[in-house]
Amino acid sequence: MAKTKQDPQLALILDAKHHDPFSYLGLHQNGAAYVLRIFHPHADKIWVSTAHGWEALHRCHAGGVFEWLGKEAPPVPCRIKLEENGHSWETHDAYSFWTSLSTDELYLFGEGRLKQAYRSLGAHLCEQQGVQGVRFVVWAPSAERVSVVGNFNRWDGRIHSMRAHGSSGVWEIFIPDLQADDLYKFEIRNRDSGQIMVKTDPYGFSFERLPGTAAKITQHDQHSWQDAQWLQTRADADWLHAPFNCYEVHLGSWRRQADGHFLNYRELAEQLVPYVKEMGYTHIELLPISEHPLNESWGYQTTGYFGVTNRFGSPDDLRYLIDRCHQESIGVILDWVPGHFPKDDWALARFDGSALFEHADPRLGEHQEWGTYVFNYGRNEVRNFLLASAHYWLSEFHIDGLRVDAVASMIYLDYSRKAGEWLPNRHGGRENLEAIDFLKQLNIMVHEDFPGALTIAEESTAWPMISRPVYLGGLGFSMKWNMGWMNDTLSYFSNDSIHRRYHHDKLTFGQIYAYTENFVLPFSHDEVVHEKRSLLDKMPGDTWQKFANLRLLFTYQMTITGKKLNFMGNEFGQGREWNVNASLDWHLLESHWHKGVQLLSRDLSQLYQHLPELHELDFDPQGFEWIDCNDSDQSIISYLRKSRDGSFVLVMLNFTPVLREGYRVGVPVSGQYRELFNSDAECYGGSNHGNGIGLKSDNMAWMSQPHSLVVTLPPLGGLIIKLDS
Repeated sequence: MAKTKQDPQLALILDAKHHDPFSYLGLHQNGAAYVLRIFHPHADKIWVSTAHGWEALHRCHAGGVFEWLGKEAPPVPCRIKLEENGHSWETHDAYSFWTSLSTDELYLFGEGRLKQAYRSLGAHLCEQQGVQGVRFVVWAPSAERVSVVGNFNRWDGRIHSMRAHGSSGVWEIFIPDLQADDLYKFEIRNRDSGQIMVKTDPYGFSFERLPGTAAKITQHDQHSWQDAQWLQTRADADWLHAPFNCYEVHLGSWRRQADGHFLNYRELAEQLVPYVKEMGYTHIELLPISEHPLNESWGYQTTGYFGVTNRFGSPDDLRYLIDRCHQESIGVILDWVPGHFPKDDWALARFDGSALFEHADPRLGEHQEWGTYVFNYGRNEVRNFLLASAHYWLSEFHIDGLRVDAVASMIYLDYSRKAGEWLPNRHGGRENLEAIDFLKQLNIMVHEDFPGALTIAEESTAWPMISRPVYLGGLGFSMKWNMGWMNDTLSYFSNDSIHRRYHHDKLTFGQIYAYTENFVLPFSHDEVVHEKRSLLDKMPGDTWQKFANLRLLFTYQMTITGKKLNFMGNEFGQGREWNVNASLDWHLLESHWHKGVQLLSRDLSQLYQHLPELHELDFDPQGFEWIDCNDSDQSIISYLRKSRDGSFVLVMLNFTPVLREGYRVGVPVSGQYRELFNSDAECYGGSNHGNGIGLKSDNMAWMSQPHSLVVTLPPLGGLIIKLDS
């Protein structure tokens, strides 16, 4: 007894400081005999199943260390029976299971090339050595000891200390008999400071409801996918020349139940998907649905990079929603946030007591503006974590693309920093070389492993070749948000019409750089919050002019070159700013003004989707030709949109409330023309001025074109005109 008490390994076990508990606990050969040691501080008695039946273990320390000695080894894994306060139960000793992590997994993870790291790390229901249970794996290289704690062991970090895998920093344990929905965290003791932290799983697949922060053991995918045809079509599609009209959605505030509660994923499948289909959108972009602690962050303060937020249901419920989208030929883009993460002390921040996922130096590791940490992209395991997160969403949820948030903050070391608050790269420059390499690696992986999937950069600077292939020197994104066009356009529209003649260049300047990237034209959530006002409220003039301007804005967006994105509520003229804590104002559709904007949005979407002239050459200067961009005095522009076969439509936009009758415009071909679309139509809430009887060209050269039309151009109106075949 005294000898056992003096055993230094025993002291480490009792103090929960043992770096390698498997070397002491479990079954070991001791000369010609075998010894089984079990540490369970709450047990009164323990037995082990042997060839001779149940044999009792001897309590060798009052702290809860039990020991059995025998000449024959009991069957492995060791079956044990425990008794506490008169209650007994059977299980297997967690320390008599072998490791199931391969050296290849550990090697690839250390190299940053384990793309499916989510299959290796985290908590996985599985069978090991014929026993059902859960394998836990976590990366914590600065830990002296790591334990799994949960509702199955009284959150006691002494009971399930994990196995360390050498210098990899990876820890592992298999715990038998655990069930789906059991809650767990990792208790980590830092080897330098002795600080003890209790952290949620970075690779957790789901989490308990707030305010709780524990990860939840998650059942494997039970959903039966019905989207094989969609995935094949996506892989074969020519997305560069296909329509892309995206409806950006925050699931918690698109629509709510009558009592104010969220719609769940399955209810959204029944309500959101038919609406998007009817409105003519080709894609939905979901604001982040990775787990996050604060509604007001809109999902951008991510704590669960592999976790589906439980606000709206389970992972399989989300799969059902995405599957329904695909069955209706609607793609799903996920807003994904690899640029920063919050400082919550139960999540990634200082995970093992060291700056693990982030940089230690705040000049590299902190976003002062957002109060968040910056990922250390130069660390293989961190880069692997993010790559695996992207792979997870694309693979496990059939996501059709990633909109990567805040790319500018990733690629510039001095982003939102003053002089002296940032560190230059090894060449003395401001470029974050490690982040750039990560983004290239991300885009290569997505395009190689998920044919037809898209990556879209939210990037607000003039960094070149964001949406050009890596092999040509680009970052490799499929597309990039055109923030310059958006800012110029909204700035122009905010001017009263009488002053627009002085800002005409804001309408025309975008064509100078329009084909340097594969641009998306966004009117996103960022433009309708923080006292920026809704799109409708940005428009000048009285009620009629506000709605006419909004209809004209959408006509311009849907006919100029570039793919399209609109935030929910834009499509019917939401009057107030977006409120993350409330439903959109659907009651506004009782007004003919708002109903007219919704009808216009639907018709424009259908035209964009079905007219090759409006989408085939969005990224090609051959798809656009100015007819007249110089009529600033009357604030009118006109241009052609062309398809690959040479067909065209004429677009005319009048940015003043003045009716222009007898307006002559040049056209390249003689013949009979007709209006396909008029934003001033009565059904949209307009004054119904237009060219309903058709238009016949004159053999009069005009605006450098061989023929011309005489058109009635409605006030604050836009026309799409096509040559009759």
